[in-house]
Amino acid sequence: MKRGLVACLLALIAAAPIARAQNADEWPARRVTFVLPFAPGGAIDIYARTFAQKLSDKFGKPFVVENRPGAGTVLAANSVARATPDGHTVLVSPSPLAINATLYKKLPYDTANDFIPIAYVADIPLVLVVHPSLPIKSVTDLIKYAKDNPGKLSYASSGTGTTLHLSGEMLKSMSGIKMTHVPYKGGPPALNDVVAGHVQLVFADPSSAIQQIRAGTVRPLGLTSKARLPSAPDIPPIAEAGVPGFEAVSWAVFLAPAKTPDAIVKKLNAELTALAATPEMREQTIKLGMIPVISPSLSQLKDFLPQQIERWGKLVQQAGIAGSE
Repeated sequence: MKRGLVACLLALIAAAPIARAQNADEWPARRVTFVLPFAPGGAIDIYARTFAQKLSDKFGKPFVVENRPGAGTVLAANSVARATPDGHTVLVSPSPLAINATLYKKLPYDTANDFIPIAYVADIPLVLVVHPSLPIKSVTDLIKYAKDNPGKLSYASSGTGTTLHLSGEMLKSMSGIKMTHVPYKGGPPALNDVVAGHVQLVFADPSSAIQQIRAGTVRPLGLTSKARLPSAPDIPPIAEAGVPGFEAVSWAVFLAPAKTPDAIVKKLNAELTALAATPEMREQTIKLGMIPVISPSLSQLKDFLPQQIERWGKLVQQAGIAGSE
């Protein structure tokens, strides 16, 4: 009898946190952590911290950003995949989450099934820039130059398998040109070597590239998004500038661990999408070199990761780097 009573009590104790976690009215019950797979200081870091501060102010509970860089975003993603699914640990991720599903031989999590996308709030395009010494003023010029001068163009990236690298692979594939890939340990050194003239071009983060564009140290040719960047409206999309259909956009998406209760997912979705739509947040999104997005519904987001894994996976396969990490 006593054993039965003890077993019953233990079961109730074990179930109590789950029961509390399933009650959206009590969320947040404690600190909420936004896990970011990059070091502090970048555009998406600033963006996530603004969300955290606004939500802290609203709920009177601490919302904090935890930076967990390393292993090509795998460390951060794994920490969230293994977190208690109660809405208090959320991943803020760009496209490497989907890219890694094909790039890595083995991951400690199942990308398509261990996360629930809860809000898609911004697109993060790249801007294609070249050194101004080149006789290239448009994407069309670039394609002609590459075909007339085979083997003479090289493009920098922030590393093998990154969005910067795969954008170059997409351009090569869709335009039929050849370029040599030169990987660096991060976007800033890649851009710096283009500024110095050591490499001819790079797909760069707009937040850093626009400063160099204004200084005249690089020349912009086009954006990887189909929409124009509000902070630099004169730069045309590559799809309009010579390569129809071109699009290689990263994204800012909030994701919860799988098995997070539906009620909490819905509350997180409502709070994040409402905040992202405010004029203040939209203005900051634009200042950071991103494009505000009206998040798809939760039902539409269910297919988001599988679609992105397939889309980026094709480029990874095409580049010959599938399973290389």
